[in-house]
Order: sequence, then structure tokens, then C-alpha cells
Amino acid sequence: MTTFARTGGEQPARAAEQGWIIGTDVGGTFTDLWARSPDGLSYVCKSPTTADVVTGVVNTVHLLAERVKMTPVDLCRQVTRFGHGTTVGLNALLTGASARVGLITTLGFGDVLEIGRLRRGTADLRGLERGDYFLRGRTPPLVPRELVMEVEERVGPQGQVLVPLRKESVRAALRTIADAEVDAVAVCLLWATENPAHENAVHDLVTELMPDVFVSLSHVVAPAVGEYARASTTAANAALGPIAGRYLLRLQRELQALGMRAPIMMTTNAGGVVPADALTQQPVQGLLSGPASCVVAGQALGAALGRSNVLTLDVGGTSFDVGVVVDSAPLLRDDVTFGGADMLVPSVDVASIGAGGGSVAVVADGLLTVGPRSAGAAPGPVCYGKGGTEPTTTDADLLLGVLDAARFDSGGIRLDIDAARDAIRERIASPLGLNPMQAALAIRQVFDAAMADLLRAVTIERGHDPREFVLVAGGGSGPSHAWALCRELGLDGFVVPPTATAQSAFGAGTSELRTTASRTCYLRLTAGVEPGDAHAAALRAGLTDAHMQATSVLPDDAGESHTRYTAAVRYHGQAHHLDVDIDEVPDAEALSRLLVRFEADYERLFGKGAGFREAGFEILSVRAVVTAPAALPTSSGAGDVFEFSGTRPVVFDNADMPADTAVYAAERPAADQTITGPSLLQLPGCVVVVPPDATATTDGTGVIHVRMRTQ
Repeated sequence: MTTFARTGGEQPARAAEQGWIIGTDVGGTFTDLWARSPDGLSYVCKSPTTADVVTGVVNTVHLLAERVKMTPVDLCRQVTRFGHGTTVGLNALLTGASARVGLITTLGFGDVLEIGRLRRGTADLRGLERGDYFLRGRTPPLVPRELVMEVEERVGPQGQVLVPLRKESVRAALRTIADAEVDAVAVCLLWATENPAHENAVHDLVTELMPDVFVSLSHVVAPAVGEYARASTTAANAALGPIAGRYLLRLQRELQALGMRAPIMMTTNAGGVVPADALTQQPVQGLLSGPASCVVAGQALGAALGRSNVLTLDVGGTSFDVGVVVDSAPLLRDDVTFGGADMLVPSVDVASIGAGGGSVAVVADGLLTVGPRSAGAAPGPVCYGKGGTEPTTTDADLLLGVLDAARFDSGGIRLDIDAARDAIRERIASPLGLNPMQAALAIRQVFDAAMADLLRAVTIERGHDPREFVLVAGGGSGPSHAWALCRELGLDGFVVPPTATAQSAFGAGTSELRTTASRTCYLRLTAGVEPGDAHAAALRAGLTDAHMQATSVLPDDAGESHTRYTAAVRYHGQAHHLDVDIDEVPDAEALSRLLVRFEADYERLFGKGAGFREAGFEILSVRAVVTAPAALPTSSGAGDVFEFSGTRPVVFDNADMPADTAVYAAERPAADQTITGPSLLQLPGCVVVVPPDATATTDGTGVIHVRMRTQ
């Protein structure tokens, strides 16, 4: 079953109007849709995520059409933008369901994925697991060694051909992997970033001999120095290519069958959207599309509130995702690791743990743990009545009084509190010698402590004071647990947008167009050597190439765009670099300023005096980030007064002394309302918990501001 809610007034949509904007996000448990009508009314729909993913997305579109009293065809014909974020690729990597891949590499480098880096042995391990020697090295490379083929060729670091490509060795390699019935071929040859001729020739041979397989080339997917990272990224891209291609093609066909002519705009790891066609050949760029959308939405809310530092949290059914916005810009990273694959993809820095509404609580050897295993959408928590037998955090919240069994508003599900109580009693309370309510509180406390630890990791451990940030709570469970996280971190409050339950879908629907392209540009400046015209000319050539590739992805109607240029700089001998802003057309003087900025950034991160100019500098690559703002209709200011619906006992800190708590409901809160705690504010798909001694107010856009009593 499914559910929907409108977050505006009671004005029906008019069929003749044009310009509907839709954003969708596929989570591990629910598929969310956010939409804005041409007259500025916003709507939120949720539907359980389906095994094929596409059906869940289409279901939300049908729900929206039903709510606004239109046929799906009439609605889809009026959609001018359809944003989409998905976990299809990420789930495929994490579950081992990606395509079977063969890798072609340079003679003598066939063990590149096996050797990897030191950290490859601890891929996907967390916390204390990293120190357990016996757990190391258990995540195999994406491509087994027997499917890695070496071919005779060699290109030098300046792009010179040292050994011509022997095509017969390529044909022999392709015959071997064709016999293994691979779905995709990854090609990563040494120094192809400086001269891609051999990789292009291999591509032509693959197309000739294996016309039905997906082909991934390293100089296109990961144009960066370092053969392991390039090979791993290229293999991951190849492993996702057939899956992403089929998925996007089917989604596009389903939507077109409903009359939609707007192209699908996919969210990228970097936080913007691009036409889906641009990601069919580089699906690795969309691995973190959903979490990145949530961070971008939080960034926009922070700007509207006049806050430059923002912590975004998204607690869904399966995972807890945290993003950090510092000085009005999301923190970015150049690499991510999932499923044992290190991937060079510019991404919004999102930290995640397996903690969500579906996280399973287990007692083993007298110890209570919550997550990372999730009940997902099927069978789901015990209280869903879909066959689940293991208690989850949703079952605990229901027992503690946070959730209303008759008004859950996520998937149209009516919750069964008796089943939740029985499961917690049998599996948690009895083994621990507690009553069911005490056990439910213990589940919540363990759950909240794990989330608080992650928030500390992305702030305190990186030199940020969390008290200087505004906490934006999103997801189906985020507004329910934000109060406890504020108390753990010493924050004075949090904010909840009216679209909280579908923040990632909102981000996908409203994000600006943003494309990123990189080019290798290796320059070494030894100690005492000042940058010259030749160095600047090399950088200009790289920036020009990067800009051309980035802009080629933008649609013709993208409008005016602007470009940010950065260079990857490090001290000679280091393994890691910093991305530093650089002028669009750098000369020797601009290059000198670049190095000064690098040193300032380096000492700000690692302490005064940490820089060491005497080591010399290395510039590894340049990047162009092109953005074009999205043209969106103005949001309607209409809203609803919170309606009081009674009281019920809710457990906050003492399982034996629940507090009599007022319950209010609104689809989209009107401005200038004040409600004191303890209270529960029921929004579409989520509940905002206002603890005792706290106050909730609403601003002119319907955003709820909860202020906590500070100790």
C-alpha cells in the first residue's frame, strides 16, 4: 500500500497548467516523491521500495496523480522536470549483485587489483573490526584474477608510445574473457590518461568481437594519476554499467508510456543533477545520488536561514546518513569505498552507518546491538504485519509512544503495537531481564548513541565544533530522534523542513545542474623553482579540456552557467592532495598564488608550521565544475495550523514514568506558531518529537525550529 500528503492549501491542481516539478529518491525501505505544482503547492508521496525499483517510482507518480485529481497521463504531460536519485548501483556493489567483468590491463600489471593499497585489506570493516587481523582481506576485488588479462603495449608518463599495441594479444585476451561470459569489459592501460590511443583501439576491438558487452575506459571514467585507483574505478563502472543502463532505460520507458516528455535528471555524487543519459556510460558517478541530494537540500535551507554551517541528517529505514556544510559549501571528497572497490569519483562527503527505522535489535551473549542489519521494506519491522519477526527501532518507537499505530503515514501501513510488544518481550526484554518498555528504551538509547558517535566523527574528529552548526533533521525517523542527538552533542536545537520525510527527493527535484570533469596535468616544482610560462601553459590546456568535457554534458536549454576551477596539489612525496581554487586562465603569477593558497589551506588543516615548501610541489590534475541554476516556481506560503488531536503517554528518559504528551498534526505548518514540549508534531511521513522543556516554533516557510533547554 502507499500513502500521500499535500503540504500546501486546499486548492486543486488545474489540468491546463504546465510546469510540474518532481523529485524522486529510492531508499532501502521507501521510495519518496516530492512535487511542486505550477502555482507553488508542494506534495509528498511515499511508497514501499520494490525489488525492481522502477515499480516503486511509478507507484508514487500514480499516487500524486490521484491526490491532485488528475490522470497519470495528464499529470506526466505537464512535468517539466523529473529529478531522480537511486541506490540501485550502490546496492548492487554492496550485495555482490553487480555484473560480471573482465579487465584488460598492461602486460606486467595484472595484479593491480589484488595488490591494491594497504587499506584494501580493511575495505568495508568498521570500528574495532579494523584491528582484527583475521577479518582483513576478506573482501575480494571486483574482478577475479582469472578474468584480468594482460596485453602487450606500453605508454610512457609523457604519453610517448614505448611499446606499440599488439592487437593479437588483445584478441586472445578477449576470447578468454568471452568464454567466461562476462557482461562488461573494463580497460585500464598504463598512462592512458596521457595518451588514450591504445585504450581506444582496445575499445574498437571489444566492440568488434563482443558487441553486446558494456565497455568502460579508464581515461574516460577516472582520468587521474595512479593505476590502482583508475583500475578499481573503471572496474566498478563496468560492473554497474549493464545494471544502470537497463534500469534507466526501463524507467524512462515507463514514464514515457505515461506521457512524460521531460528527461530524467539524475543526481550525481557531487550533489547536482545531469541528464540521465550522461550517467548511462558512467554510472559510478551516481552511486551516492540520494544522500548527496539530502546534503544539497540542507545547504539550501541553511542559506535561507542565514546559517553557513549545517549538519544534515537523514534517518531512513535502512541507513543513517550525515552531511557537513562548512562556509556554505558541502564538504567534498575525491574517493569512496564500497563493496571492496576504491573509486575515484568526486563526491559530497556523506558518512553513513546501518542505522534506520528498520534496524534490527539483537541480544547476543548478554549484549544488545542495533543494526547494521535492517528488516528493510520486506518483511519490515514486526509492527508492519508483513511477516517480520525481529524487533526494530520502529517497533521500539511505537512501544515508547512516539508513533501512532493509526497514523503512521509511511506506505499506508497500520501498525500493530501488540505484535511489536510481544517481539521485544521475547527477543530483547527476557534475555536482558527487563520489561518490554525498558527494553524498548534500551533499543532507542543504543540506536541514538550510534548516531551520535557518527556525528562526532564528522565534526569533532575533523576539528569542527558541532555547536556552531544548525542541525537539519530529515528522513522518516530523523525528526523523531533529533532531540536525543542534540542532547548528546550539546546542541541548543534543530530544524525540521516541511519536506523532511522526503528531503532527498526534494533535493533531486530542486538541485542545480552541475557537472564535473577532470584532466591529469602532472607538474613537479622542485624546491626553489618558481612557476614559469611552460607550467602555466600546461595548466591552461588541462583546464580547457576539463571545461569542454564538463559543458558537453549540459542540456541545450541549461541557460547561463558558471565554472569553478581547482587543481590537485601536494608536497612532493605525499600520497594525498588538497583541491585548491585556481584562475580560469592561469599565468605564472597565478600559479604562484595557487601554491600560496595550498600552503595556507594545508596549515589551516594540519597546524601552523606543518607546511614544508622545501620538499617542492606536485600538481596532479585540474578540475572544472560547471553549474547552471535551476529555474523553479515560487513556493506557496499557504500552510495549516497545527490541529490538536489529544494526548498520549510517551517515554523520554524513564521507562517507568512516561510523560503525558500533547499530539498535534499538520500537512504543512503555517507560520508563527509556538508549541511547548512535551509534544509530538505529526507531519506527512514523520513525527517531530519536542521533549520536555523544549519549544517548537514555525517560520514563514513552514520550517519547524525546536529549541532545547541547554544544561
